[in-house]
This record gives sequence, C-alpha cells and structure tokens, in this order.
Amino acid sequence: MTSSALALGNVLAAESGGGDGFQAPGLGEFYPEVVASFSLFGIAFEITRITIILWVATLALIAFLVATVRKPSIVPGKLQFVGESGYSLVRDGIARDVVGPKGLPFAPFLASLFFFILANNLMAIIPFAQISPMSKFAFPLVLAAICWVMYIWIGIREQGAGKYFKDILFLPGVPKPMYVLVTPIEILQNFVVRPFTLAVRLFANMFAGHMLLVVFSLGAVYLFQVGNYSMIFGPISALMAIVMTFFELLVIFLQAYVFTVLMGTYLNGSIEAEH
Repeated sequence: MTSSALALGNVLAAESGGGDGFQAPGLGEFYPEVVASFSLFGIAFEITRITIILWVATLALIAFLVATVRKPSIVPGKLQFVGESGYSLVRDGIARDVVGPKGLPFAPFLASLFFFILANNLMAIIPFAQISPMSKFAFPLVLAAICWVMYIWIGIREQGAGKYFKDILFLPGVPKPMYVLVTPIEILQNFVVRPFTLAVRLFANMFAGHMLLVVFSLGAVYLFQVGNYSMIFGPISALMAIVMTFFELLVIFLQAYVFTVLMGTYLNGSIEAEH
C-alpha cells in the first residue's frame, strides 16, 4: 500500500514537467495518450493506457476464476475458498435474498458483474496501474446499459410486454387523476434515472478516490522536494496517502457490491408482478 501510494506521486511528479510550484492534478489523468488506433467498419477505435489496464484486469480475473475451479475438492484450498466465498456472497446475499425466489438463475450474471467491477476497481491501488477504468464514465455507462437492457427484457419475459409497461405507465393503486403526475415520473425513473444513477454512482466514487490519492501523493513528493518547513508537512501528506489507500480499498469492495445489489433490486422489480 505504502509503495503504491508514493510511487503514484513520483510518477505523476515526473509527468508534470517539473514546473515551478505544486502541479495540481487535472482531467488529463483520465485522458492518457493514445497507444494505438484503428478503424473497424468505419468506426474509429483508440487504445489508451486505461484500455490496457481494463484488459489486464479482465485477464487476471479470468485466470483467478479458472484457478479456483481447476482442482476442486470437498475441503477447499485457500484459492478455492476465496472464489467460493465471493460467489456465495452474491448467490445467497443478492440473487436469493434481494432478487427473490426466482433469483438463483441470475446468480452467474450477478457474480460476473460483481467480480468484473471488483477486479477493475482494484487496479486503482495496484502499482504501475493506479487508476480504475471505472473512473472513466464510459465504462460504468456501458455496464449500466447492459443492466438496463437486462432488467427490461426480464420484465417483459416474466410479465409480458403489455402488463410490464402498463404497470410502469399506470402504477397500480394510484388514483387515475394522479397519473398525469405519476406516469412521467415512473417513465423517467425506470428508463432514465436508474441506468444513469447506476453508472454515476460507480464512476463518481472511483473518480473521487483516484483524485484524492493523486493529490496527497503529489503533495508528499512536492513537500519533500521543496525543503525548509515543508519537510514537516511532507510526512503528514504521505501518511494521508497511505490512509486514503486503505479507505479506497474499502470503497473498491463497497462499490462493486452496491452496484450488484442495485441490479438485484431492479431484477426483483422486473420479476414481481407489481412495482
């Protein structure tokens, strides 16, 4: 943790160009230089450092999951225990308890969602990566769009298109004159607010966490280099970088879990006859 936080400060300090004064981090952190670019079916694609981090996190996740089930045993080893514990958390705590009696078939999808977000979030504190792809809005937005299509399709499949959209447009138990007010709110909530807030919550937390780590790490490097009385505050800034790294670790797990739980609640609303 310590080396990760301070290494981040050293790298960013070197990239800042060595100008006079403290070089505050900016949005350039989230728009790295293009490593490679290509065109496919007339659509331009660019590969950046964040794209590579996403690939590395995904490959590492696949390798981890394969390793956990490669030699399964009745008495699980450490690796198998970690994998089974993570899956059990999602299966029992979300698929069964949140989605409901019909939730177990969704456990693999929810577990994949949880592990994928967790793996990418962890890159925020991994040395030489030190940024989560989820801190760039496009990635959480794609995940939210997948979830949006999923819970609408499940709602149509379970209830039928007519009943599903009827219950959204005309909420059961509401006086008819109130539909003028309630119906637009329900449409906005189900088709716009849900996917948007799902993406923004994950993005904002990972964005803010990265910026805090960068500020304290850069601050420590700068204060140690300035000398004089600034040397007194350098260790404080370095300590805060370490503390914020541990706090970020908590946020990393929490945001993966919250995203998955919210998807579970949306699936529950799609499966149940009433919203």
